[in-house]
Amino acid sequence: MKNWLKRSLNLILCVAIASCISLSILLGSFFAGVQPVHAKLTDDTYDGNIFALYGGNGSIVPPRISLAQSLELGRAAMVVFYVDDSADCKRFSPILNLAQGFYGKTISLIAVPVDSLDLQKKNYAPTEEAYYFKGTVPQTVLISGDGKVSFDREGVFGFEELDSAIRNLLGLPDAPAELKFRKTDKVINELNP
Repeated sequence: MKNWLKRSLNLILCVAIASCISLSILLGSFFAGVQPVHAKLTDDTYDGNIFALYGGNGSIVPPRISLAQSLELGRAAMVVFYVDDSADCKRFSPILNLAQGFYGKTISLIAVPVDSLDLQKKNYAPTEEAYYFKGTVPQTVLISGDGKVSFDREGVFGFEELDSAIRNLLGLPDAPAELKFRKTDKVINELNP
């Protein structure tokens, strides 16, 4: 009886090993042509949601409120035009994450993918985001609750400039020197701008 049990266990072990080898060969042949994914902060390739990948906050998109709704509420808005496949937009996404963290309860952050705009339309109303688009990404526009533009900047810039512009828009005093942020317009590495 012991020999029968020993042979059965050996047979089960051989079948299990053969199954593992077969599965390894099958998976190896299936994934042989697949290249690993490498998201890069420094190139103009599509990697996915730049706010989740590079800014650490995927909740920025889609926007929770439109410009028209924000203005109707008399609430200041920050409209940011971007595309997911722009190195500049990728580098700027952590700056927007900081802005949302500090001012998200007092200002509407409206991130607008340029691909979603109807650029053939000629006349936009000042309550439509596309009215402010100049053709370059990233572009950041700060609009007061009564619809006046207080800041309009194209390209990548540091949080300290954005912080100062938002404080000016909201009528807040400038941040004291001990609370100022380090210069964020110089990239330290791909993960920590």
